[in-house]
Amino acid sequence: MSGGSFGSLPALLVILAAVALPSAARSDEPLTLERIMGSPALSGPVPRGLALSPDGKLATLLEPRADDRDRYDLWALDTATGTKRMLVDSTKFGGGEVSEEEKMRRERARVGGTRGVISYAWAPDATSILVPLDGDLYLATVADGAVRRLTDTPQTELDARISPRGTSVSFVRDQNLFLLDIATGAERALTTDGGAVSWGSAEFVAQEEMDRREGHWWSPDDTRLVVARVDESDVRMVPRAAIGADGTRVFEQRYPRAGTPNARVELFVFDPDAPAGTAPVKLDLGADADIYVARVDWAPDSKAILVQRQSRDQKRLDLLRFDPATGAAVTLLTETSPTWVNLSDDLRILRDGRLLWTSERDGYRHLFLTSDGALEQVTSGPWGIDRIVGIDEKQGKVFFMASIETPIEKHLYAVDLPAVGKPAGPPRRLTELGGWHDASMDKTGARAIVTRSTPTQPPQTYLAAADGKRIAWIEENRIEGDHPYAPFLAGHIPPDFGTLAADDGTPLHYSHLRPALSPGEKAPALVIVYGGPGVGPLAARRWGNAVSQWFVRRGWHVFSVDNRGTSGRGKAFEDPIHLKMGDVEVRDQKVGVDWLRARADVDADRVAVHGWSYGGFMVLRLLAAHPGLFAAGASGAPVTDWSLYDTHYTERYLGNPAVDKGPYERSGVLGVTETIADPLLVIHGMADDNVVFENTTALVARMQKQGQLFEVMIYPGQTHGIAGAPDRIHLWRTISDFFDRRLGTPEAPRR
Repeated sequence: MSGGSFGSLPALLVILAAVALPSAARSDEPLTLERIMGSPALSGPVPRGLALSPDGKLATLLEPRADDRDRYDLWALDTATGTKRMLVDSTKFGGGEVSEEEKMRRERARVGGTRGVISYAWAPDATSILVPLDGDLYLATVADGAVRRLTDTPQTELDARISPRGTSVSFVRDQNLFLLDIATGAERALTTDGGAVSWGSAEFVAQEEMDRREGHWWSPDDTRLVVARVDESDVRMVPRAAIGADGTRVFEQRYPRAGTPNARVELFVFDPDAPAGTAPVKLDLGADADIYVARVDWAPDSKAILVQRQSRDQKRLDLLRFDPATGAAVTLLTETSPTWVNLSDDLRILRDGRLLWTSERDGYRHLFLTSDGALEQVTSGPWGIDRIVGIDEKQGKVFFMASIETPIEKHLYAVDLPAVGKPAGPPRRLTELGGWHDASMDKTGARAIVTRSTPTQPPQTYLAAADGKRIAWIEENRIEGDHPYAPFLAGHIPPDFGTLAADDGTPLHYSHLRPALSPGEKAPALVIVYGGPGVGPLAARRWGNAVSQWFVRRGWHVFSVDNRGTSGRGKAFEDPIHLKMGDVEVRDQKVGVDWLRARADVDADRVAVHGWSYGGFMVLRLLAAHPGLFAAGASGAPVTDWSLYDTHYTERYLGNPAVDKGPYERSGVLGVTETIADPLLVIHGMADDNVVFENTTALVARMQKQGQLFEVMIYPGQTHGIAGAPDRIHLWRTISDFFDRRLGTPEAPRR
């Protein structure tokens, strides 16, 4: 659950998102599951990993291959001429087997089913790019595209970084931190006692839940590194069975379940050029070792280290400034909350010494400035900042993503930083209304790469100036000509958006896809639910995938409502789930279902519900709370017992079960299964290391003992997201067949 969720949209949640295209006469071109899951992707060439080179001359991106939608190559676009070329062809390099640790890291980064180039990093001088590929490291020269192999070992090199001056590459191998001289290729180990402890890598909960994937940090002047030492000796060893079609492999994994010990994380400052035997400087994180190291940043002048330290109960976040020479610290500011404090990557250190910070202390995440611990608020209002994407210090501007006009759209905004003692002006929207945007910027805030999609347009990516005006397309991706979606465009139906009132009057946003019906005709409905924190809205003006549209073509309504507890509406919208998950979310979902069932064109006796991950948990809680509300439910990879989940996510919302088990007993599924009476299908991957398969086996055992009938579909070898076209096709065939049988839906032609 990265960043407080089961995923930064989990793979299957994306599959479920509603495709919305212009309403028109039904196309003769059949939309099949085989085509939906095939290559090229129907959404067109949607890039990942967008970045601007340090000198701003190139925009780089990872783009899927036309013949393999899950394999990505590295491309570059000249920002002056618009010329695009491939830098690294993933089929010509690599080919080695990555370690199990790397596979699980990819799962935690939500790229588990992706192959080829997964990530990359620019050299500071913009002449080369570091590319990890299939367990080894490569360096691509930008000028001529030449690729040099840096490592060739049976082990997997992890967490590779190029030093700020481009002289060295740091990486982790066998739990030790290594440095490689780029000029000579010579390696040396900076630490040597890795094994019982690990150096230079983020621990499990940092990767999975805190959006911190780094475990070592270079100083800007290239002379020192802060390195995390992770001791997991007190973390419970949990056997994880990766059950596959060709056998079962059992992995012993350190997994900090809620209420059990976490890894102990310490920070040390290393000087690679210090004489042999020189001890690193330990940063004094305080007397309480049971804390989270949330973020680590160097000051631009390399004279200070800023560390965000979070308490175990996550109700306190301290920003500490360390002297790298002594390890001594002073506290710059503290955030507290009666529920929990969300983490962010928004800390920026300005040249005049002031700190730019975001805080949710008024219920919404807003910009603040501080130089002495006192916070000066820069933005305000009933909306929250999603994240800071850039700063132009010369012009005194901050650029950020937010949903100011409406929660169902996201835009890029700019706001002027106030001079000392002067108020800030209002934010200015830089992207056009009607869509969902994301953006990244260069270090100076002069250029942006913007990705935009709408209900009728798959993601488009363009280079923009600081005022938001488009300079050049990186990927226009219009649905015309030979675009993969063009043959299916005419038959698609756009969603309706609206709001409903929760029991306390809170507006809840919904999206609704309606099938083409004759006057007076009723149709079954599929409610798609996620409902958990940390994942953006399902009701959003953006492009999705085609499975929902496949259901609409088969004569289904497809409906989603975003309940309290979900992200994107501010901290005050999230807080009601504190210590009682599966309560307010269920009440809000019922508001949506009651509205749907009351429609004249919906058959109230044939309403089904489906969700994955937290959505799978929600399906079970909905069926238990409201027997007869649904004709059937399909629950994918559900959490059934929150004590099986990890510390940082679960304790944030439900507290520590070692202190109080009550919220866990009230929020679980196993204690309420006796009221589940409607047809149920449970689905789970048997190698899931996120929501472990034990959640489903516990549910199955409980319902069997209670004499309840239900259906189960398991996927050997699959993890939290079902990957690969054959299994994804089978998944949706299974779900649709289950609903057809249970709802009495006439069998649609198999297309």
